[in-house]
Amino acid sequence: MQGTVATYDPETRSGTLLLDDGTEIGYPPEAFAASGLRLLRLGQRVRIDRDESGQVRRITLPTFA
Repeated sequence: MQGTVATYDPETRSGTLLLDDGTEIGYPPEAFAASGLRLLRLGQRVRIDRDESGQVRRITLPTFA
């Protein structure tokens, strides 16, 4: 699943993502920490990994194969 960074708080390292269908979901600091990224930019495309309950577990950059 992919989305776009809607908000990012560098102090808490959490924020919200806008999915392609317009749904806004939040992500916790743990999901950002699992990414290995140093920061996110507003409007940046990201890949979203969620668990069975729908919680965001990791955010990564999409790659082109």
